[in-house]
Amino acid sequence: MPERFETVSFLSDYGTGDEFVGVVKSVIRSIAPHAVVVDLTHGIAPYDVRGASLALARAVQYLAPGVVLAVVDPGVGTERRAVAVEVAEEGSVFVGPDNGLLAPAVAMAGGADRVVALTEERYHLPAPGPTFAGRDIFAPAVAHLCNGSALGDLGDPIDPNTLLPGLLPLTRQENGSLVAEVLWVDRYGNVQLNVDPDELLVLGDPVSLSFNDRVQRAGRAVTYSAIPPGAVGLVIDAYGLVSLAANRHSAAAYLGLGVGDSVTLREADDGAGGSAGVTSRVAFEPTRRRP
Repeated sequence: MPERFETVSFLSDYGTGDEFVGVVKSVIRSIAPHAVVVDLTHGIAPYDVRGASLALARAVQYLAPGVVLAVVDPGVGTERRAVAVEVAEEGSVFVGPDNGLLAPAVAMAGGADRVVALTEERYHLPAPGPTFAGRDIFAPAVAHLCNGSALGDLGDPIDPNTLLPGLLPLTRQENGSLVAEVLWVDRYGNVQLNVDPDELLVLGDPVSLSFNDRVQRAGRAVTYSAIPPGAVGLVIDAYGLVSLAANRHSAAAYLGLGVGDSVTLREADDGAGGSAGVTSRVAFEPTRRRP
């Protein structure tokens, strides 16, 4: 007997200024009234597949078992595939466009077990045009899965190895330095790097940061409040990666860093001033406090 799902976790770049999110959720409810839809975020920048894939990967280990609906779909209406991916762990199903959006989260959830293309039109809504797949294809597919429809009923099986991979940057070693990239800037201005804490071990403390023709000295801190006033520090964030942060201020605004920027980390020159664990002081404007 196919499994009946209770929870839909929903991520998109639809925003909340239009009716798109509400329409998708209403389609799901009209077909599967028992299903609870959890809004992960709809604030992904328009067309930002990479940013959405990172957000989904950050969240996936905390999601309730069920169906994950992710829609950031610049290729909507084209030959790109609409897919449903059953993962190996807990039998959850990821639904969305095959454009790299789902791949990192699917990998973190144990990898793809079975995949179908959503080609069975009996499980679609009649579409006035081809540009709202979230409403006409993805939402009804999600709802029917919640009602216990078998994955294979939704369309043609496809080889999991043909799914488009996600494009996540890796650090690299270069002349004794670690070249990293900014993955994410959160609403507080913390700058998440694609750096594992273990990669910092060989660099000592503090660390010299080079980016955008600037050099910044930064020491490590266990918490945000442990960063000295007027300084930028290195904190292991809630997802286990290294972030540049400031105490109740936006490190991103001061440093002028954004997603995709390159940051080179190297051992700080002892003659550069300062002491281990203390960063250079900077001037900040007032900003909101963390909760």
